Amino acid sequence: MAREQFEVLNALDVAKTQLYHFTTIVIAGMGFFTAAYDLFSISVVTKLLGQIYYTPPNAAKPGVLPANVSSAVTCVALVGTLFGQLFFGWLGDKLSRKKVYCITLLLMILCSLASGLSFGHHARAKMATLCYFRFWLGFGIGGDYPLSATIMSEYANKKTRGSFMAAVFAMQGFGILTSGIVGLIVSAAFESGNKAIPYTKNAKLSLPPGADYVWRIILMFGAIPAAMTCYWHMKMPETTRYTALIVKNAKQATEDMAKVLNVQLTGSLPLGR
Repeated sequence: MAREQFEVLNALDVAKTQLYHFTTIVIAGMGFFTAAYDLFSISVVTKLLGQIYYTPPNAAKPGVLPANVSSAVTCVALVGTLFGQLFFGWLGDKLSRKKVYCITLLLMILCSLASGLSFGHHARAKMATLCYFRFWLGFGIGGDYPLSATIMSEYANKKTRGSFMAAVFAMQGFGILTSGIVGLIVSAAFESGNKAIPYTKNAKLSLPPGADYVWRIILMFGAIPAAMTCYWHMKMPETTRYTALIVKNAKQATEDMAKVLNVQLTGSLPLGR
């Protein structure tokens, strides 16, 4: 069994770069993209949250989030990320990369939608609900980080593993950029249909009632790339290294590798497509 495992791992290490390697970059990278979008999109809407929920009657300027509320809303997802990395990193070794990665993506989808549906009769209740859902969103994101990186590294060959990992991590930048772009598009679309009056002229009419939808749409948009990633990932087999080393099933690892890569083993487990 040890020899068969070595043959499988060696075949992965020396395999030529193929289309499936780039497919894995896209799928694993989309996980980082979604995580970055979810984490940084909150900074796009904090000013709007302050104006909607924390503007006192007859105030000279629009309201802003109190420092403690702003810190909680912004940082609670990062706290969840810390615990999610520890939990899902451990669980990924126990259950499988594929199953646990799908769980993290489903959690991200649900919590992105739930964050946009935050409810409450007053501002404090809405912010408390938002913080609750964003903690669990961060929990799912925490699982996405180690699993996306692991999936990419376990499929990459020895020569290109570093560059492929860098490409996956680089998707975070695109996620951050997209959060700002989506914020601009949603805000512009809302403004085109709801001409707001400057706050200094009429405080009440400066913020139409429908403005509450803007921040909700921006946060809920994060569910779209997460759903796409989950769908693509479900079509992937379990990583060959996990099956060979953890499950200790070299035959299954060989079959899974043959489905997606064109490689040859040197021993008694021939591969082909």
